Amino acid sequence: MNNDTMTTIGICGGGTMGAGIALNCLQAGYTVFLYDSFAQAQERCIAFLQQNLDKAVKKKLITQESADAAFSRFTFTQTLTDLKPCELVIEAIIEEQAPKQTLFSALEDIVPQSTLIASNTSSISITALAASLRHPERFIGMHFFNPPHVMKLVEVIAGKRTSPEAVLTVVELCKKLGRTPAIAKDVPGFIVNRVARNYYLEAMRITSEGGASVEQVDVLMRSAGFKMGPFELVDLIGVDTNYAVTLSVWEQYFREPRFAPALVQKEYVDAGLHGRKTGEGFYKYDKPIDK
Repeated sequence: MNNDTMTTIGICGGGTMGAGIALNCLQAGYTVFLYDSFAQAQERCIAFLQQNLDKAVKKKLITQESADAAFSRFTFTQTLTDLKPCELVIEAIIEEQAPKQTLFSALEDIVPQSTLIASNTSSISITALAASLRHPERFIGMHFFNPPHVMKLVEVIAGKRTSPEAVLTVVELCKKLGRTPAIAKDVPGFIVNRVARNYYLEAMRITSEGGASVEQVDVLMRSAGFKMGPFELVDLIGVDTNYAVTLSVWEQYFREPRFAPALVQKEYVDAGLHGRKTGEGFYKYDKPIDK
């Protein structure tokens, strides 16, 4: 796939990540097909796109004509086969290996062989995800950060059988999206989520042992130069998502003790306290935010 000829991008998953990636692609001039099997995702995605495009117009970052043109290039679909025209498909669904592999296998039967398939996974091995594919050379990791239409960094991860051409294409695409690509090794958690485990887990251990409160830890870390404290950040990402990534990294590192999940993570997940998206996590919020 020549990045210069790419015009159409497919996205699987209409949550925060998928919608944010869609907005980024639309603003860069691409046509976007967003697939989600849940009908209620359509309303959320459209509202998100309209709200953010309107905001960009009010801030005079783009013209109304540009906003209207961007929105006109967006199509929401509940039919996976509608992604057939796409030259790149980015998966942004639940952070579990089995559902992702099922999706990728289905995509292989739909899109042309020249279409690249990328995963927005934040922790799962790209090599493992591509293991059952007929054409693993076109499969690659393309990990955006939350919120993807704001955060500039994108980790680009090649599996053992990913082609150099696929890596080059995705790196150049990231630049066209106004993002900064960082080529990462295919290790558990890649760069950011491997390093960040200690930021979250040590904070949770300190509070669990009574060394400090949630609020105190966050204040201390902000005073040390971090934009957000660990608990604020977990609430933003989603306590359930953070827990899933922690489990994934821990298992892939053969249960290395320093990556072991904190009990408090599971307690909050079991209680349905998933952070901003549910209205309560380590902090309480005025209203839930759809993800």
